[in-house]
Amino acid sequence: MSCRIIVADDHPLFREAMVNTVRRLLPHAQLEEAGSLQDVLRLASEGEAPDTLILDLRFPGLTCIGRLAELRRQLPRTTLIIVSMVDELEVINEVMAAGADGFIGKCVSPEEIGAAILAIREGEVVVKYIPSGLLPQLGVDSELEQLTHRQQDVLRLIAQGKTNKEIARELDISPFTVRIHVSSLLKTLNVPTRTAAAVKYSGN
Repeated sequence: MSCRIIVADDHPLFREAMVNTVRRLLPHAQLEEAGSLQDVLRLASEGEAPDTLILDLRFPGLTCIGRLAELRRQLPRTTLIIVSMVDELEVINEVMAAGADGFIGKCVSPEEIGAAILAIREGEVVVKYIPSGLLPQLGVDSELEQLTHRQQDVLRLIAQGKTNKEIARELDISPFTVRIHVSSLLKTLNVPTRTAAAVKYSGN
């Protein structure tokens, strides 16, 4: 089944790489490229609404998070995937709160980017990025010390078997923020799952 996918990035090399990645994943998709927000709006207004928009956060015309929220309202049926070099938790949380369906850091591997795109298109809320400034991982104690106080709170509640929604209620934060904290702490602890993180916490 064919679908329209717009890849919007003002850097031609990254745009080409993303187009090639999506083409390998979805060979029957109709791929279109945009180098500015004006191009995105023009393409989106032609024919049926695009199935997916893969959009660089630092994009000409996308002047603020509010503009992103406005774009979300203009394309209510389009899967909106944000890609960026940004690795600041607060910014990523704002992006998700503005209505993005997923966030992918440009520093993750092409394989991870591809897997994240497919998961987001299937309806999963995915936040995939590599936090900067991580210290070398020298063992469980040093790994746990690298976690922020909020990440330690989240990990403690994970170890108690609580779901993201339950953690969000207990810490009075959004489920999106919990998901981002979980992704970050898994990366810091160098473990693939919540269960493995809980085992490290419990064994400390």
